[in-house]
Amino acid sequence: MKNFVEELRWRGLLHDIMPGTEDLLSNEMTTGYIGFDPTADSLHIGSLVQIFILKHFQIAGHKPIALLGGATGMVGDPSGKSAERNLLDEATLSKNIAGVKAQLERYLDFSSNTNNAAELVNNYDWMKEISLIDFVRDTGKHITVNYMMAKDSVKKRISGENSEGMSFTEFTYQLFQGYDFYHLYQEKNCKLQMGGSDQWGNITTGTELIRRKAQGKAYAITVPLVTKADGTKFGKTEGGNVWLDAKRTSPYKFYQYWLNASDQDAKKYIKIFTFLDKATIEALTKEHEEAPHLRVLQKKIGEEVTILTHGKAAYDNAIKASAILFGKSTANDLKTLDEQTFLDVFDGVPQAEISSSQIENGLEIVPAFAETGFLKSNGEVRRALKENSIAVNKEKVTESFVITTNDLIANKYVLLQRGKKSYFLLKIQK
Repeated sequence: MKNFVEELRWRGLLHDIMPGTEDLLSNEMTTGYIGFDPTADSLHIGSLVQIFILKHFQIAGHKPIALLGGATGMVGDPSGKSAERNLLDEATLSKNIAGVKAQLERYLDFSSNTNNAAELVNNYDWMKEISLIDFVRDTGKHITVNYMMAKDSVKKRISGENSEGMSFTEFTYQLFQGYDFYHLYQEKNCKLQMGGSDQWGNITTGTELIRRKAQGKAYAITVPLVTKADGTKFGKTEGGNVWLDAKRTSPYKFYQYWLNASDQDAKKYIKIFTFLDKATIEALTKEHEEAPHLRVLQKKIGEEVTILTHGKAAYDNAIKASAILFGKSTANDLKTLDEQTFLDVFDGVPQAEISSSQIENGLEIVPAFAETGFLKSNGEVRRALKENSIAVNKEKVTESFVITTNDLIANKYVLLQRGKKSYFLLKIQK
């Protein structure tokens, strides 16, 4: 079998590993799991690290389990949090779980005809059957309060300067997560839990519970939390999270996030967010260093992860949209874009509304630029026309040009342009 731990190591994805784990994975096909917190109906790109870990695990010949926290999502993980978050009701969790499940199926092989087919489980399925009395009596007695208090996630919340303390609800979270590991160990012979470095405390509670309650041996691996070189949070933009759901973050904006990565970050991301082999990555890195302005690494990362997440057609559309601002695109190129991608490309561009009758009757070029507020006066428009710097839908026009319904993009927009970088949108009011 492929050496999974070595794969993580050279990709910079190994943080902590419990002794004996590498030997276990070298000697037998192992079942391992990672938990996903269904706090929304979509994962964001921060979750891609964990998804890729499970995929590497499967590629190496092992059996991955993706655990959705339908029960623990009702409790809330305190790890890395400075304040308690809002708890989710059952209906919201069900909706979120359905969304997350559909996303995981894009990356992992859940087909039933292989020994190491991925599995999806929801801890609510077993937690809902356990009464509080049974849980306290059969599980709680195996883990001491002293042991739980020693965890960093607990100590930081209790002793932090800005901390409001920790509720009993959050305090019990590590016990719930530990029980998940115990349950999967008993029911599915799952011997390994993986997660982010902030999960080490919760994961080792599970290995301890298995040792004490089942007299078994379980293992743990954590991966580093991804950070950006400039200190800003990975996976965040000015508009918020970068989601895996195309309705929340369009494939164009998704692609742009990777394209805008710094050179320093791109050298790290190419190892983390692609399945390219070491030799290919080294060759790409060398090519990038010889001509950084070509952004070879950023483009390759964007290609790989966008196709994997949204498909080849969405990637091609994102490339086409990216070329519109910087390349020699045509009116026909603009008209092939869906409305959301078009608006994403021209996000922040000033706009004005005009009536549909103005377009139906034909809108002359001078009032289109002057009366809508794009340019200051008819004279300025005419001077710009003489300079050949006026374009409609990326194509140069003369003063005789008339805008009609044939020029509409997504049936409601016309793109006006002066020079190379000054844009204005006309939005037709139906």
